[in-house]
Amino acid sequence: MRRIQSAPGFIGPVGPYSQAVVSCHLVFTAGQIPAQGTLDEQPADFTEQVRQTLRNLEAILIEAGSGFSHVIKVNAYLTDPAQLEPFNAVYREFLGHAPPARTTVCVALWGVSLEIDCVAEVIAREPQHG
Repeated sequence: MRRIQSAPGFIGPVGPYSQAVVSCHLVFTAGQIPAQGTLDEQPADFTEQVRQTLRNLEAILIEAGSGFSHVIKVNAYLTDPAQLEPFNAVYREFLGHAPPARTTVCVALWGVSLEIDCVAEVIAREPQHG
């Protein structure tokens, strides 16, 4: 079974892709960015950008029937190596309880300072939000 998920109230895909795809009891998310409603609505402070990105990711996971405690793998994309320490500090707040496997790289991104995607186990059969 395969189903496509999106989280209402959060920035939707900016291209031809889904926010998340649920297949075989796993949810695969697209990369999430620090936008709050539109690409222009991003926190100025980098640590707040990390928090917003993780909140966006969490909303999609919940909508798909999962959550941070069920994340298996995270991919994080930063634009500057100096961001790693503050990124790790905020990341621990959200995923420090039992950290999943993670890859973190520095790349050039389109108008954002970071992007995060993940793979998680689905624990609920139906979406958590209407």
